[in-house]
Amino acid sequence: MTPEMVIEISKQSVYVTGLVAAPILILALAVGLIISIFQAVTQIQEQTLVFVPKIIAVFIGLLVFGPWMLRQLLNFTENIFGNLSQFVG
Repeated sequence: MTPEMVIEISKQSVYVTGLVAAPILILALAVGLIISIFQAVTQIQEQTLVFVPKIIAVFIGLLVFGPWMLRQLLNFTENIFGNLSQFVG
């Protein structure tokens, strides 16, 4: 296994991790921003007000994006296991 292969696998794993995490992170960011704007407008400064809508949004996002996320992770894993003979000595 060459150093270039290690770098390529690391690059792919970081890319897949970012790709899989992005929908949920963007959804949580959008809900947090909307709640923050609501808090600023109404001057309600309750810290726990943010958590429940974010948790619900992330759960719904996992239900919606879950199959796609699983497919991406399975494709990456199949690629790694399919090329395992190239990685091991």
